[in-house]
Amino acid sequence: MHVGILGGTGPAGRGVALRLAVGGTNVTLGSRDAERAREVADSLRAAWPDRELAITGADNATAAGADVVIVATPWDSAVATVKALRAELAGKVVCSMANALVKEGREMLALVPPRGSVAAHIAAALPDSLVSASLHHLPAAGMADLDSGLLADVLVCSDDKGATEATMALVDSIEGLRAIDAGSLAQAEAIEAFTAVFITVNIRYKAHSTLRLGGL
Repeated sequence: MHVGILGGTGPAGRGVALRLAVGGTNVTLGSRDAERAREVADSLRAAWPDRELAITGADNATAAGADVVIVATPWDSAVATVKALRAELAGKVVCSMANALVKEGREMLALVPPRGSVAAHIAAALPDSLVSASLHHLPAAGMADLDSGLLADVLVCSDDKGATEATMALVDSIEGLRAIDAGSLAQAEAIEAFTAVFITVNIRYKAHSTLRLGGL
């Protein structure tokens, strides 16, 4: 499996890239600046020299050529990024992990995008792609630390069964994560918004906690 991460040089993208690569996935970090992406990829491999990490850096267009593509850009640039790559992303599973949030004091507040969620907005911009939403509630610091013993349940939603299955398989390939089918893409609105609560709790408790669902 080859996974491309658009906007992969940020904390969230780097963490997902590391965890996927440890599980044997070939990852391309995408960025508007290809040289910056290559530098970040080099730094990730150098930080874990005892691991065989298949992580490379390139521009977003190259990352969009992967089998599955994750959108890890800031939420307010996600749609513009994918629109420019509409042809490259046609027919592919595209997973949105963006959350529309704003910080106010010591709290994170959820914003409501025009279509209710960032994922829905991306789906509207990519009518020929299979859009899913996932990976929202994972702490970037915990993902970037391969020795953290991270355990978490990860919600996945999509209007396409194949996209749900592919995204769940990707999540399950990461040690310590369990994918949970959360239903249609309409659920992304609540999932994304809850991220604000989750981050606020972690700020207040100075923690990097994860989401765990009991009874499943």
